[in-house]
Amino acid sequence: MAIVVVGGNTRNIGKTSVVAALIARFPEFRWIAFKITQFGHGFCTSDGRPCACQTNEACVAVNLERDPASGTDTSRFLAAGAERVFWVRTRIGRLADAMPRVCAEIAAATNAILESNSVLEFLQPDLYLTVLDPAARDFKDSARRFLPRADAILCTGPDDTPATLDPALHAKPRFAVAPPDWLPDALAEFVHARLAAVASDTR
Repeated sequence: MAIVVVGGNTRNIGKTSVVAALIARFPEFRWIAFKITQFGHGFCTSDGRPCACQTNEACVAVNLERDPASGTDTSRFLAAGAERVFWVRTRIGRLADAMPRVCAEIAAATNAILESNSVLEFLQPDLYLTVLDPAARDFKDSARRFLPRADAILCTGPDDTPATLDPALHAKPRFAVAPPDWLPDALAEFVHARLAAVASDTR
């Protein structure tokens, strides 16, 4: 089983599009997909407006997506071909409360793909891709913290890494991504090689 995590350094940068593209490009992996949202920032992680993601539950909500046509991020994963899709919502700092359910679902899956940075506190994925806009001002703390663990950087802007980031990032594979094709052939080949290596190791 392979676990893939896609993160990014800011909102509305293309993380969801990359995940959907990966699911659609590699249907043979029979993905289970997760979108993880932590509320309490004071703004919505999707559009920057006053947050509507907060749940009535004290800390955690894990919802199974059933409608591939609703237009939500999780519905896009389902429409792309994921076998099961979950939207996981927790208060900031309480993701640990959701991880037993997330890990149980992953354990029962063929392969898993998660849209999140913070989940890296609890998982060691086989592949971590980070979507990076070097010009973004609101650089997520979680993205900055986990950048050294990225296996590849997906650049949505000019292909240059800010000098304020770890110099080691300059040696990491980089791929330019942009709409409408969020999965260029070179990136697809890179991902396929990594997933094939994981499959070979687990035989």
